[in-house]
Amino acid sequence: MEIPVLKEVVIILGLSVLIILMFQRFKMPSVLGFLLTGIIVGPNGLSLINATHEVEILAEAGVIFLLFVIGIEFSLKNLLKIKNTVLIGGSVQVGGTILFTGLVAYWLGLEPEQAVFMGFLLSLSSTAIVLKLLNERGQMKSPQGRIALGILIFQDLIVVPMILITPLLAGNGGDPLIKLIEMSGKFLLVIGFLFLMARYIVPKILFYVVKSRNQELFIITTVAICFATAWLTSSVGLSLALGAFFAGLIISESDYSHQATANILPFREIFISFFFVSIGMLLDLQYFISNFWMLLLLTVGVILLKMLVVFFTVTLKKYPVRTAFIAAFTLFQVGEFSFLLSTIGIKNSLITEEVYQGFLVVSILTMALTPFLYAYAEPFTDWLIKLPIKGRVRVRLFKFQQRKRFHITEAVRDYQDHLVIVGYGLNGKNVACTARQAQIPYIIIELGQEAFEEAKRDKHPVVFGNATNPHILEQTQIQKARVVVIAISNGDDAKKIITAVRDITETAHVIVRTRSVRDIDEILRLGADEVIPEEFETSIEIFTKVLTRYLVPFDQIQSFVTNIRARNYELLSQAGDESQIPAPVSLHIPDMVIATLPVQQEDNKIVGKSIIKSGLKSEYNVTVLAVRRQNKYITSISPDMTIEPDDMLYLFGSPANIAKVNKYLIFED
Repeated sequence: MEIPVLKEVVIILGLSVLIILMFQRFKMPSVLGFLLTGIIVGPNGLSLINATHEVEILAEAGVIFLLFVIGIEFSLKNLLKIKNTVLIGGSVQVGGTILFTGLVAYWLGLEPEQAVFMGFLLSLSSTAIVLKLLNERGQMKSPQGRIALGILIFQDLIVVPMILITPLLAGNGGDPLIKLIEMSGKFLLVIGFLFLMARYIVPKILFYVVKSRNQELFIITTVAICFATAWLTSSVGLSLALGAFFAGLIISESDYSHQATANILPFREIFISFFFVSIGMLLDLQYFISNFWMLLLLTVGVILLKMLVVFFTVTLKKYPVRTAFIAAFTLFQVGEFSFLLSTIGIKNSLITEEVYQGFLVVSILTMALTPFLYAYAEPFTDWLIKLPIKGRVRVRLFKFQQRKRFHITEAVRDYQDHLVIVGYGLNGKNVACTARQAQIPYIIIELGQEAFEEAKRDKHPVVFGNATNPHILEQTQIQKARVVVIAISNGDDAKKIITAVRDITETAHVIVRTRSVRDIDEILRLGADEVIPEEFETSIEIFTKVLTRYLVPFDQIQSFVTNIRARNYELLSQAGDESQIPAPVSLHIPDMVIATLPVQQEDNKIVGKSIIKSGLKSEYNVTVLAVRRQNKYITSISPDMTIEPDDMLYLFGSPANIAKVNKYLIFED
């Protein structure tokens, strides 16, 4: 059986691999590689792709997965925290861009309705590109990341009214007020339904799915929730992408959101590549070459206009100037939803084919430039801030920074120099409790549903997920951790976790628990700093008790144990060499022990008598070191002290003599 789109998928992915490998060699972003792939294989290039519609469907799936992950990572609580940024910041940015673009377009000769529509197109930024860059650099929760996300969310929401208004701008369609009321009603119904799902239904479904310990079932459930919600919003006239974002918000309210993200990320990376390829396929190379300088000038103009509007928006919200500059370097491109909107504009004759091609070129160029300008946003911003400016302006900027700094640092909890514990079994639990007692900042990663729930009940900071996944590790800010303790029993998983940890950080001190000494060398080779084999630690603990009973001094016992551990337990293994121990342990007082005996009998030749009259020393050669009486310890022992029932005697003597004393103190069955 032949799959119609299979040839197109092979061509796109195969060519993308070659181009991106070449781009990586020159440290160029992969987004450009996908755009170039689309230009080459598209109808205006080599025409290698026939099933363009199917490729567009795959691209739409990529946008769905992208916004789904965004919704998971941000959550309803975080969305409420930036509601002012979404509503005020988003409306100022979109409204300002429409206003200035409309004025410029009208000045260039477009009709008023066409100028307004051009403002619609340029007011939107690329959610796919911006959030991918923020994710890759770990800046999603930074001030500029939160601002960008808030504005992008507003843009995604405002697309729906724009789609409704576009036919009205062209003089087509019915009563705009009735349509707006109808759409608002549907929107509120969807929001209410999704709230019920997030609060009462989805968390319970995920609880039972996780309890089944079936990874495939968890992935299927997550994808089903994503596509079902996207289908629901689409069926009532809203966008698929907005539905995917809402689905992510639903998942974010559960305790399993991080693992859901980890499962979806591979799907997102594959499908989002088709989105960028589909954008590249739209470009007409002949038109681009023949109008190169004009298009380049328009591109620069669009970038500067959008940067100025974003800068004004962010400073209006009283964020630091540095944050405003970086946000401007983040949101200057034209967005993917603009392409959807442009097709509606063509159908309603709001833009000509020539204007449409110009819009495509400018959009693709701004998208292509985004990774480069974003990479240099911080150093270029620092250079701009250092430019000589008037004293009064500098004082005002400083006040802006001071007023907003507290809110920025307060909004996000930041782990620093902390302990990451992988596994909440017996060992992980003990480490966590000890860390809490010592007031060491720590966070736990646990994949088992029962153990995860137990850690939550014990009020430990815990993340649900598989620690072999880099995304889960990044949620614990492992790159800032001082110590990582891998306290799981599965040796193979422990090795994968070490590799994943070392891919992110080389500075953390990694301590690994393993069951067998055979794994020590490989675990150390993978990047662990210390390995604690369970079987030999048990042997050491037992033998420590033995040496204690033989009255070996504590410092010698510690020296003995330290030498064994320092040599990776070689003395205890079959290949061990006993001559490697520098200071053999010797028994200083042979045939003598310290024993603890309870006084259970009431009246005999020892009980009820004084120590000197009991004959413990003279007859049995046993010395009383201490007595515990009614939970109090008596260490100053006098000869006249009476031995009373229920006392606990700490005796020093030979095992044989203590056994003789034992029959006078303890009831025998």
